Amino acid sequence: MCKEFVHPYIPNSEPRVKKEMLDFLGMESAEGIYKEIPDRLRFHGKMQLPEPILSEAQLERHVEALLAKNKHAKNCICFLGGGTWNHYVPAVVDTIIERDEILTCYVGEAMSDHGKFQMLFESSSMLGDLTGFEACNTPTYDWANAVAIAARMATRTTGRSEILVAKTMGPGRMLVTKNYCKPDISVVEVEYRRNDGQIDLEDLKCKLSERTAAVYIESPNYLGALEEAAPQIVEMAHKLGALVIVGVEPTSLGILEGPGAYGADYCVGELQPLGMHMSYGGGLGGFICTRDDKEFVAEYPSLLFGLTRTIKEGEYGFGQVYYERTSYASREKGKDFIGTCSALYGMGAAVYMALMGPQGFRELGEGILQRVAYAKEKLSQIPGVRIPLPGLSYCDFLVDFSGTGKCVHSINKDLLSYDIIGGKDLSGDFPAYGQSALYSITELISKSDIDQLVQSLRRICCC
Repeated sequence: MCKEFVHPYIPNSEPRVKKEMLDFLGMESAEGIYKEIPDRLRFHGKMQLPEPILSEAQLERHVEALLAKNKHAKNCICFLGGGTWNHYVPAVVDTIIERDEILTCYVGEAMSDHGKFQMLFESSSMLGDLTGFEACNTPTYDWANAVAIAARMATRTTGRSEILVAKTMGPGRMLVTKNYCKPDISVVEVEYRRNDGQIDLEDLKCKLSERTAAVYIESPNYLGALEEAAPQIVEMAHKLGALVIVGVEPTSLGILEGPGAYGADYCVGELQPLGMHMSYGGGLGGFICTRDDKEFVAEYPSLLFGLTRTIKEGEYGFGQVYYERTSYASREKGKDFIGTCSALYGMGAAVYMALMGPQGFRELGEGILQRVAYAKEKLSQIPGVRIPLPGLSYCDFLVDFSGTGKCVHSINKDLLSYDIIGGKDLSGDFPAYGQSALYSITELISKSDIDQLVQSLRRICCC
């Protein structure tokens, strides 16, 4: 009988299995795997970890007790947004994507299709309807990844190596885009107007040139403002041969015009609002939509699904479009490397969009606009609280607490005692707006929830 302890949580810790693995590698101990790590970087002490809980039932109780300490959107009123939103997820979405034949992040192959190809085709088709385009890819990792990929697509199409981005884009998306574009593509930031949060057209005009491959804007942008000059920005960019990428929160397109309608070349965004749970900040998947022209389709690095004829006359199937352009077909010739992404969320989005339909999206958008307008009006009546961007906002909007003499961090901490999760602290990312927080209002926030927030903030800020 083996006397060496076998850890219940660490795979392959059983001595006989470890020996077989080491023998296969030609090593006497696991030390041979780590020999390249310098001694100065190694930890030689013993980690202060508790002993493992051997009972699976006791372990489950222990973990659930730890999780119960969390404040989350199910036991609090949640006003957090800025990239992941607390939208309602219909039960049927979970029911379908949790089916055994669907539940995988992989797209899959024809022999294991089980309807996934059709779901992704339908998802892409409905995203095209929302955005005003014809072609749409299988999901990227998230919105940030979609921006970065679209930027590289634009540089290949135009032969240029500069991307202009509005400073009001999400800070996380900005970092990913800059990192993904290194070292051969420069990312230049364009200023915005502090009074309304929209792009500074004069600064854009100065920075637009024949070096510019694309201009990236968001509407609504990260601060919640709608980019009213979007058609004008498209016209300015096209005059100099540059393309335009527009980032969107897709549920807003039930009430806002799709970017394809005002001449944009790409639309990118986040799938999470389309039936994905927040899942501790996860549940993300991005999309890219373009016109169905070869100059755009040929530059997609990701998979595209379309209808194709089968060997049976009159019958159609779902297949991959222009497969040879991808890294799956040829690693060394692929447009960009694309690995395992978020196909499951693309399929979930298909279920959500089919359930909603055009009327559902319109009602959703109108309801959110009404709730945001009500929240802005009530919050602005609190002494010391100001709404810096008074224009129309969708979901996200800024609330400035500078006049209260309190910082966002302390206000959010106090709000937790009322079982309210406050807005995202933007005092670091956007210091021009002082002690401001980004609040989010979705269809799950009721009038009484907003009233409760206002009452709690009055107690906190006016004491």
